[in-house]
Amino acid sequence: MVKGAYTLLITPFKKDLSLDEEGLAKLVQMQVKSGIHGIAPLGVTGENTMMKEEEIYKVVEIIVKNAKGKAKIVPDACSTSLWEAKERCAKFTDLGADYISVFTPYFVLPKQEGLIDFYEKLADFSKIPILLHNAPERTGVDLLPETTGYLAKHPNIIGIKDGNKKLDHLAKILYLTRNDDFCVFTGKDTTAYPLIAIGGAGTFTVAGNAIPGVMKKLTEEALAGNLEEAKKIHYDYFELFEAFRFESNPMAAKMALNLMGLPAGGHRSPLTPLSEGKTQILKSLLIQKGLIQS
Repeated sequence: MVKGAYTLLITPFKKDLSLDEEGLAKLVQMQVKSGIHGIAPLGVTGENTMMKEEEIYKVVEIIVKNAKGKAKIVPDACSTSLWEAKERCAKFTDLGADYISVFTPYFVLPKQEGLIDFYEKLADFSKIPILLHNAPERTGVDLLPETTGYLAKHPNIIGIKDGNKKLDHLAKILYLTRNDDFCVFTGKDTTAYPLIAIGGAGTFTVAGNAIPGVMKKLTEEALAGNLEEAKKIHYDYFELFEAFRFESNPMAAKMALNLMGLPAGGHRSPLTPLSEGKTQILKSLLIQKGLIQS
């Protein structure tokens, strides 16, 4: 799998909250121009669960049209059942995705044995490689390092995007998969640099919506072993990385793009806009980094 930075792309909506297809194409073109390694739509940041099935497939279609061959395309299946996950994997494959990210099934709270069964059957079914996606704060279930280590042996499971904030959790995955052809990515911008420094493959980045070039450079420097340069970028943008997680993702990412004059729009209920207080902090950080005018 290509290492580096994969932007967890937001889904822009128009004023009437319909899908902004033209705006999405513009955002994808911005990502491609930055040289980002990959584009990962339809997870939490992409408001997957807020969209109709036909909208989900339209998002992938637009991204493929504008980015195929220029950046890896990694939509998220974001499903609670094996049957739905298979349907989405098949459709994403037909549309031209390169890999498929697969959330641990949420709400149903499966045991580790259930997660193994789910992922093995899906990996056997999928015609393109799949990436495990662990986000315990979102799903209510944590894919344990030992489970990841077991699944890493499957030839069609190529890596994991892990949102667990504990560095020892990530470090253990790296240790358990050290002899496998398996990539370990973080789902948190604040842990991108330290994870790569101990052997990780990169990050699936929310901040990449606004600063894809920065995330590309941070990951490339770290992967090349230029850790001092990567550390400098990490520290320079750390507060902004934190700000992109204000309140509930993707509130801050959409607000940042709106402030930058880029298509993002609002949120479908029950999500709401970023609060005024957090917006002012975010705005101040964007001004500091020269992303918007004061």
